[in-house]
Amino acid sequence: MANDKLRRRIVFEAARLMYSRRETEYYRAKLKAARKVCGGWVKPSQLPSNAEIRDEIQRFVLLYEGADRGKNLRVMRMTALGVMRLLHKFRPRLIGSTLTGHVRRGSDIDIHVFSSSVEAVAGALDVAGQVYEIEHKHVRKHGEVRLYTHLHIQGAFEIELTLYSPEKARMVFRSSITGLPIERASISQLEKLLGNEYPDASPDEAAPPGESIDRFAVYRALLAPLAGVEQRRKYHPEGDALYHSLQVYELARDELPYDEEFLLAALLHDVGKAIDPLDHVRSGLEALDGYITDRTRWLIENHMDAHKILNGTIGVRAERRLREHPDFEELELLSRCDQAGRQRGAAVPDVNEALDQIAELARLYG
Repeated sequence: MANDKLRRRIVFEAARLMYSRRETEYYRAKLKAARKVCGGWVKPSQLPSNAEIRDEIQRFVLLYEGADRGKNLRVMRMTALGVMRLLHKFRPRLIGSTLTGHVRRGSDIDIHVFSSSVEAVAGALDVAGQVYEIEHKHVRKHGEVRLYTHLHIQGAFEIELTLYSPEKARMVFRSSITGLPIERASISQLEKLLGNEYPDASPDEAAPPGESIDRFAVYRALLAPLAGVEQRRKYHPEGDALYHSLQVYELARDELPYDEEFLLAALLHDVGKAIDPLDHVRSGLEALDGYITDRTRWLIENHMDAHKILNGTIGVRAERRLREHPDFEELELLSRCDQAGRQRGAAVPDVNEALDQIAELARLYG
């Protein structure tokens, strides 16, 4: 392997295998290339680096794709920005060849998103009308098997979202090619990059797919799954979570029929139960982020603590904090509606009727 020509032949063959998509992993491509060139087994330590092969792949790209590479790179980056804007609440980070510029025919767009709920990310894609598939993949790394969740969005260029828990948003990920921290870009960083590299780009070129999303479509998409969420009969003899939510909404409407923010809190307070039943408040607010006001958010965020006030189990400081808030009376009222909305056979509107009523309030008083 001291022979530079031999090493060069392995680099060329491994790059050819990867460019033609016969191999997708650097290590396997290097082993197969070395066996072909050397006619036998080669020590891993004697193989060329991933970076050498990546650079050789780029020579193939320039040779066979020419100017198309630059055009594709621009479109891929603009597409990435649009999707990242759509998923802004999940702190997306663009990584990989679309960011570094090392794209070739068949390259996808790789984006990291951070959420404790794949359903929340999928819900945002559903509302935007995106076609996607969810994949759970076991990968062995550093001697242990890890489970990764990917969402593959279909389009002119495939987009692969990799889901990580929120606490990993600040984690340093390392490149399998160089071993160094990977390059990644937030929305603002990508916008700056595109502004520098494509000063002629129009604002519409990277318009987020969800820019004109109807918030009531979001509400409808989040409420619908509640019909399949059965609750503990001891606390909810009325039945599923959707029926309960509609009861709470109807009771709230009897109390404050013209308060859109309060009515939305009543209707949407349990949407997280279809996402993460163990932490339905947090997951619900995560899914609703950007589609409700701060006041509605506060009411939903604290409705469980309001129950503790009613049953006398809350701490003194926590109760004082809530009582000092200007919307405490509405919070207490929401809690009472929540407690009362557990009747079997109660008459309620359907989801569309409830949303139409709130939409009419928004039209009249918004």
